[in-house]
Amino acid sequence: MVDNLFIGLQVLLAAIGVYQFTLSLFGIYRKKERKVYDPQKSFAVIVAAHNEEAVIGALVENLKTLDYPREMYDVFVICDNCSDSTADIVREHGVYACERHNPHQRGKGYAIEWMLKNLWEMPRQYDGIVMLDADNLVSTDFLREMNNDLCSGARVIQGYIDTKNPEDSWITAAYGVTYWYCNRLWQLSRKNLNMANFLGGTGMCFESNLLKEMGWGATSLVEDLEFTARCVMNGVNPVLNYNARVFDEKPLTFKASARQRLRWMQGHFTVARRYFFPLLWRSIKERNMAKFDMALYTITVYTVLVTFLMTAFMWADAAFFDGPNVATFFQYLPAWVPVVSLVLSCAAFVLALILEGVKSWRIYASLITFPVYLLSWWPITFYAFFTQNNKVWSHTEHTRVVRLEEMQGKQV
Repeated sequence: MVDNLFIGLQVLLAAIGVYQFTLSLFGIYRKKERKVYDPQKSFAVIVAAHNEEAVIGALVENLKTLDYPREMYDVFVICDNCSDSTADIVREHGVYACERHNPHQRGKGYAIEWMLKNLWEMPRQYDGIVMLDADNLVSTDFLREMNNDLCSGARVIQGYIDTKNPEDSWITAAYGVTYWYCNRLWQLSRKNLNMANFLGGTGMCFESNLLKEMGWGATSLVEDLEFTARCVMNGVNPVLNYNARVFDEKPLTFKASARQRLRWMQGHFTVARRYFFPLLWRSIKERNMAKFDMALYTITVYTVLVTFLMTAFMWADAAFFDGPNVATFFQYLPAWVPVVSLVLSCAAFVLALILEGVKSWRIYASLITFPVYLLSWWPITFYAFFTQNNKVWSHTEHTRVVRLEEMQGKQV
């Protein structure tokens, strides 16, 4: 029975892996033709901030100089349970500082829900709602790109999430490699196939009417994934705008990274429990590939957990019990199959860097330590499984100020 269980799980995981790899191939090419519209849509740019006095000024300066008519967008910074001078700095820059104090409902999801409720009661109403994090910077054409997509009929849009500080440490380099890979071989592939893209928590734009119809309601630790699942359930597929860049600051240390990723995995378990079976059932009933793909994505956290447990079991079996004593799927395959699979998996990350035009030798050198980052997801996910009911928001501190001019200088 144990043999059958192991082989069955390994076949299932292999099938998911082949499916994801096949989809990634559709991200190799990039369509460049797109329709450009004159500015038509008005925007409310919402920035979620908790004690962000060190970085909020740089973002507000960035947002005030976007290549978009200034009268067609307003900036609202949610100063959520702040105990520093975030609100004062925001007011000094001449944009809206919206102070919220609710120690019982902490976290970005609750803050956004509160802000939207206030927006709907204001005299001025906006066509689109853009959501950013306090440590972000955006490309100057960001709102023009959102305008293009809204005018083309898109209702939920995800910008290209880039890394603001990929060369600061080995861990930020690992984040950079991961995001370049995901943008190109996960997100773009799904865009090319007209499937749903995944929201990334920042650089998001929503049609106001959609938010009014659906409500926000995403208050888990991963509000972006939760809202993505709700959108796809309702037949609204988020779309990727590959040209609208948002630069996100990544944690400098492994400890800070582990804390952030633990929160992500805890929230991911919650979303998987709520949405996997409803999405899977609807995908079968409606023969909808986008819903099937989204259902698979929600249980990524379980595939990581099962892979870790099976690998640990096989290692312990070989190390302490003169194993292997359990049959595996691999013993029925030619010896070259696992080797080729590993080579292709590694090559995919290098291919993504090449396709994205990454030229920094430091980033390519960081591929040496990149496996450590990847393997660290296993124990983090394992611990998250036993602490998934933790609803305490873990705030990532930001202290390094980077401005858009510096980012553009490095890119050149």
